[in-house]
Amino acid sequence: MAQINPRPSQRPASACFSSGPCAKRPGWSLAALDGALLGRSHRAPAARARLAEVIARSKAVLRMPAGWRLGIVPASDTGAVEMALWSLLGPRGVDVLAWESFSGEWATDITSQLRLPGVRLLQAPYGQLPDLTRADPKHDLVFVWNGTTSGVRLPDAEWIAADREGLAICDATSAAFAMDLPWDKLDVVTWSWQKVLGGEAAHGMLALSPRAVERLESHTPSWPLPKIFRLTKGGRLIEGIFQGDTINTPSMLVVEDALDGLRWAEAIGGLPALIARSEANLAAVAEWVEGQPQVAFLAERPETRSCTSICLRIVAPWFTALDTAGQAAATKALVALLEGEGVALDVAPYRDAPPGLRLWGGATVETADLRAVLPWIDWALAELASRPA
Repeated sequence: MAQINPRPSQRPASACFSSGPCAKRPGWSLAALDGALLGRSHRAPAARARLAEVIARSKAVLRMPAGWRLGIVPASDTGAVEMALWSLLGPRGVDVLAWESFSGEWATDITSQLRLPGVRLLQAPYGQLPDLTRADPKHDLVFVWNGTTSGVRLPDAEWIAADREGLAICDATSAAFAMDLPWDKLDVVTWSWQKVLGGEAAHGMLALSPRAVERLESHTPSWPLPKIFRLTKGGRLIEGIFQGDTINTPSMLVVEDALDGLRWAEAIGGLPALIARSEANLAAVAEWVEGQPQVAFLAERPETRSCTSICLRIVAPWFTALDTAGQAAATKALVALLEGEGVALDVAPYRDAPPGLRLWGGATVETADLRAVLPWIDWALAELASRPA
């Protein structure tokens, strides 16, 4: 007898769709780490050269303008953002744009921890962007380029004034290497190794424009800074941080993995190829969403849909009829079904996000794998719909 809801015949070659740490590059194996300088001091010339290589290759792949500094800092993207906020803010008003979990965290830090005066919080619910026209060019701006937990990205930087007086501080952790960042409209950019290039966690990247360096050297925060946040000494930038001298001890194993990701990016064609791979992944999901009535994008406007953190909501009538607790339980069951079949791992929404699914579509994910998992989502939804209430 034929199954009422037969399982799809094709499975993705890789079931890794986590939004961080993300899928490894195609063809990756532990052999990629054979050259790691294990058991060596990170201050030894050879190890320091590896760290400097990460910086140089990252700047080249991202097409970072001349004059920008790029450094490796502790505590992933979170550490990089916090260093920027605690070191740079204070001299002028701040506009904080928040439309998902992490941008909300930065808003909380600025208002509740730093307790700065003159802060304006420009908010929007999940799926939307704030009114960008309200951004004041006299204020410092703090924002994410891509909302990792909402799947909503900025469509452009037209809202950032070219002649701004404040600094534009951008958390780009799920955008860097997958989206074309407008460096002329930004002053601070942060990301981590665990996103688009599929590196491992622990370290963050902090990029500073000349305007940001000028602020660092002219402004002394009124609050104490812990050692791992200090970017200046005696009123001057600590240049070594941006040349491979890290503030704390890095993992040379993770450094080797980061270099492997960068070399892969160069080999496939650099930034344009990385962007194309991510956009192809988004296009595959968009084609599927358009053809069936059970799932929709969380991002309300097509031009704001993320090509990396692809966030979906369930709109099937049986699901929308559930109360909040029921939707949360159904989402958990949906994720468990997919994981139990070994076809999609770590696709639950972020803990603060609306119920649904989150599929990573960054450059290390093969479009064929995304196409293969989509029928399994259809299957899992049908399975849940057929269960007794």
